[in-house]
Amino acid sequence: MKIAAVTPIAFVRMLLMAYAKYGVDPAGALARAQITPAQVGKAGGTVTSWQLQALAGEAMRELDDEALGWFSRRLPWGSYVMLLRASLTSPNLGVALKRWLRHHNLLTDDITLQLLVAADVATVSLTERRLDAAMREFCLVTLLRNIHGISCWLVDSAIPLEGVAFPFDAPPHAGVYPVLFPGPVHFGARHAALSFDGQYLKLPVRRDDRALRALLPQALSLVVRPYRRDRLLVQRVRMLLKEQPGAATAEALAHALAMSPRTLHRQLQDEGASLQSLKDEVRHEQAMHLLRRTARPIKQVAQAVGFRSEKSFARAFREWTGETPAGYRRKGLPG
Repeated sequence: MKIAAVTPIAFVRMLLMAYAKYGVDPAGALARAQITPAQVGKAGGTVTSWQLQALAGEAMRELDDEALGWFSRRLPWGSYVMLLRASLTSPNLGVALKRWLRHHNLLTDDITLQLLVAADVATVSLTERRLDAAMREFCLVTLLRNIHGISCWLVDSAIPLEGVAFPFDAPPHAGVYPVLFPGPVHFGARHAALSFDGQYLKLPVRRDDRALRALLPQALSLVVRPYRRDRLLVQRVRMLLKEQPGAATAEALAHALAMSPRTLHRQLQDEGASLQSLKDEVRHEQAMHLLRRTARPIKQVAQAVGFRSEKSFARAFREWTGETPAGYRRKGLPG
């Protein structure tokens, strides 16, 4: 499958400023990334995410600077792996992210990163002290993409963003920003920041050193490509279904989750689930609880978990458990 070239050539030019800063010829790196001089010089041109990833990897190694010239001192090759490794033992994303940001602040004082939580919204803010104006956009975009990418990787969940803000006017290539950031993008803000649902901070860190070693060959993919898997979405859908069993349509659920029904179905499929399977799971759990823990008639149990008739409930319950509702209740099977 052909990869679409949507990454603006402006990002390549900003990256090449690091080569100019250190007085190194970028010709070899450009060739290995399959980017021609004609492409670099083409106004409004684009490259693929793979080409930008390849060029960035070459530059970080050749220049021994993972910050690509943004800061007043180099961040030597391996700096970001060190930050990530220091976060792996964290119990959840909140602790891991605080550690990562704190350690990054120790590496450079050209910017300050901070995690704030208010009204169940988590915000990572970036305050600038001194950044080269010509490199500024690429620096801020890359750092926020990096923070979002590693957060997703640590908990193995695609974290949708409440919003992303940048302290500059919309550039000519602003159309690529929604591809880079899964959420509303705002320009002209006071400072750079990204926000997401604070519930994600509670997710456990699912990675270890072995997973980190496996990631290393393609670690830059976390920066240039969106993460797919979303563990919290399934939890949210399950919770909504428990609150209104059987009554929640795909349209109602999608509206509550601020997405389209098509996106809801697609993201659940990416997670290996389906709306129907989650409905059945919730109905199953609640039906067993009501049969085991209450004396409500089976007809009322059927209605409580969203079935229109006792007959259809009995048929579904037999498929779930191999028992009729009455038989399950008589045997006192654990719920």
